[in-house]
Amino acid sequence: MNTDIENLFKDKVLGHPAGLFVLFFTEMWERFSFYGMRVLLVLFLTAPILGDNPGWEWPREHALALIGTYASLLYLTPILGGYIADKFIGYKKAIIIGCFIMTLGHACMAIETVWALYLGLAFLIIGTGFFKPNITSVISEMYRGKESKKDGAYTIFYMGVNAGAFFGMMLCGYLAENYGWSWGFGLAGIFMFLGMLQFWLASPLFGRIGDKPMKSSEVFGEGEVDQTDPDEEKLNPFTTVDYILIFLSSLGGLLYLFNDPISKIEGINFLDFQLMGMEGSNATVLISLILFLVLIVSRTLRYTPVIRNRIFAVAIFGLFTVIFFATFEQNLGTMTIFARDYTNRTLTGSASLVFKIVDALLTTVPMMIITWVLYLLFKKTYSRIPWSNWALGLAFAGIWGLLIFRLYDKFAQEGNEVEASWFAILNSFFIITLAPLFSRWWESKYNPSAAHKYGIGLILQGLGFGVLVFGTLSIPQGAATASVSMIYLILSYLLITSGELCVSPVGLSYLSKLVPPRMIGFMFGIWYLAIAIGQKMAGTLGGMIDQITAEYSLSSFFLIFTVLCIGIGLISIVLNKPLKRMMHGIR
Repeated sequence: MNTDIENLFKDKVLGHPAGLFVLFFTEMWERFSFYGMRVLLVLFLTAPILGDNPGWEWPREHALALIGTYASLLYLTPILGGYIADKFIGYKKAIIIGCFIMTLGHACMAIETVWALYLGLAFLIIGTGFFKPNITSVISEMYRGKESKKDGAYTIFYMGVNAGAFFGMMLCGYLAENYGWSWGFGLAGIFMFLGMLQFWLASPLFGRIGDKPMKSSEVFGEGEVDQTDPDEEKLNPFTTVDYILIFLSSLGGLLYLFNDPISKIEGINFLDFQLMGMEGSNATVLISLILFLVLIVSRTLRYTPVIRNRIFAVAIFGLFTVIFFATFEQNLGTMTIFARDYTNRTLTGSASLVFKIVDALLTTVPMMIITWVLYLLFKKTYSRIPWSNWALGLAFAGIWGLLIFRLYDKFAQEGNEVEASWFAILNSFFIITLAPLFSRWWESKYNPSAAHKYGIGLILQGLGFGVLVFGTLSIPQGAATASVSMIYLILSYLLITSGELCVSPVGLSYLSKLVPPRMIGFMFGIWYLAIAIGQKMAGTLGGMIDQITAEYSLSSFFLIFTVLCIGIGLISIVLNKPLKRMMHGIR
């Protein structure tokens, strides 16, 4: 295996092995398709049946309930997909299988029927389970023994994530909102297929890397794993009671995840009963949560005091993570609805011209940079993987063609109506532009502690929603539409993305440092579960938008997220010293 790693490092692009950029582009096309489809989903489901571009006119609560369950399951299936790859098929095969299944999912979505929608979402959930954990595992294996270069590798890879999200939401959104939903869903599938093709044809470049399973601590350890004194650890095997608790809490959670959208959309309620005055769905969630907490606490108490305290610190950060995702994920739900129904997106005169110029620069400059990286990759690898390069070149030709067509279409119009999906690209744009600033902050002497980073991030996110509170004060109670300046939405995305940069990279890094190696695979699964809970909460809270707007106002709806984020952020800052003590010297 070391020979394969050394061979990869012989052909370098920007100081890293060419194989990293094969993974970069594979991830870019996968994120292109994922975010391109997801930003359309809420718009398509809630668009009026009668109109120039008819949708299904679902109530917002129904659409967001389905999207919440979908987003939640996307963080649960990788636990199983990683296990299958780790034990049976290896990472490369898992990635190809995942890409193929996701391609089928996008194809189903383009059909625009109810059965195709559900089948398409199921394919996307299963495919993501195979793809998501295993492409990062290949990177981890590639850089084994070269840990000093791993941070730079993941930074480059993360740029591929955001580049894909940026162009996917822009182009899929443009086609869907201007030419029909099937065009947007179909485009996502085409680039998912090309991403699969270029990775499959480039497989020889990696040798045996990604063929053999690795230990979970190596697979998931993107940060530095704490090398705790072995004397401080003790074996903690799963007991029969542990397995029973895992099964029951998982069963209850899955029942709720599926029952919530099905009961609202189809009127079929699997949990139609009362228990202690509570509805069946609420009782199921509560019981599952209690069983899950008993499992975590009982397992943690079996460790020595130092390890126990560190795991409790991780649990507290996990609670903050749930709140973060429950609020942050409004950006592809209620904030997209706000962009469509409550934002003035029509520009005329000089404002329209300025926007067109800015939009043109915003799209072409990043694409030129990525195309230059593609050229460097071609130079290094064409003789070894020519067909992979041709598949990649075809994808880029398609992107350039769509960008030019979109810009021509925009400049040909006298005025300009900004697509609702366009605002979603601001998150990726601000990440790409602000990430270097935050990275320098973390490397300076002013680097905040983990609790302070969570606190700052949540407060910034709360302020982002506060901007929307201020911007919607003039909207009357119960209004279904309005015409608020787009400046409020742009500023909100800026603050919320700044909060993301404080919180998102912190959790996994500290988890890998605080948790003992023997427990890291289990705890990473728990961490994904915390994110899944946050995703479902995002859909549940977002689904209350119509009810709260009717009874109070749209400002009151966004005020809930403002108060929640700032309140939890302040709690995180207050808990800084106790958390430091619980971490026992881990920084």
